[in-house]
Amino acid sequence: MENIDLTALYEKAITYATTYGLQFLLALAVLLIGLWLIGKFSGIIEKQLESHLNDATLAKFLSSGFNIVLKVMLVISVASMIGIQTTSFIAVLGAAGLAVGMALQGSLSNFAGGVMLLIFRPIRVGDYIAAQGHEGTVKDMGIFVTVLETFDKRHIILPNGALSNGDLVNYTSSEVRAVEVTFGISYSDDMLTAKNALKKMMDNDSRVIQDENNLIAISELADSSVNIFYRAFIKTGDYWACYFDTIEQGKVALEAAGCTIPFPQRDVHMQQTSL
Repeated sequence: MENIDLTALYEKAITYATTYGLQFLLALAVLLIGLWLIGKFSGIIEKQLESHLNDATLAKFLSSGFNIVLKVMLVISVASMIGIQTTSFIAVLGAAGLAVGMALQGSLSNFAGGVMLLIFRPIRVGDYIAAQGHEGTVKDMGIFVTVLETFDKRHIILPNGALSNGDLVNYTSSEVRAVEVTFGISYSDDMLTAKNALKKMMDNDSRVIQDENNLIAISELADSSVNIFYRAFIKTGDYWACYFDTIEQGKVALEAAGCTIPFPQRDVHMQQTSL
């Protein structure tokens, strides 16, 4: 067995430690300082975007994207400093990204849907919407899901992929909405009297925008009633209060005018036959 030259091994160890140890320490310092700078920079970017865009959700999303991109670039730079071939490293990251993407197709669809919602802004936090068979006020818009809050304070979580690709009704995107109610009166009542009573109620309601296309018209000769269609345009914020008041006050106005709101009924004629 050959004798081991301890002196030569010691010198080689010193050489490797001096060469690669310094590279490793330098790379570690760059990594730590880089992460600290990226955190500070991302915070500044988020504040600036929030002040300019006036949208906290979009600002947070964009700053998070910048944060991820900068961290990936930092990791690649540090890897090259300690001698790792960045070409192979990038190829490994690409393969891993492809595998993860195939495994998380649903999540990526929701992510893409969240990006589309944040870019085109069909809805905003505070809007009242109907989508995917649910209705509620938009409480929060995330990257993957949107949270609705119903009138009874239930929270409904909708995936952004389905939300961005499906039918969506935004009830509060316009500053003006129409309150639409159908009133039924008896066939024996005078239609003009009923219409005048509803018109007087409309004119006395300060919430109704008088220069809009408001309408009171006979809409249907139904089985048990003559139906009068009532449409009044109001500010969106007054919608629900005005809607419920219109139903209540409309009944009072019609009854005060001598009109009858009938209930469903059917006339049955008995005919006697001799055997």
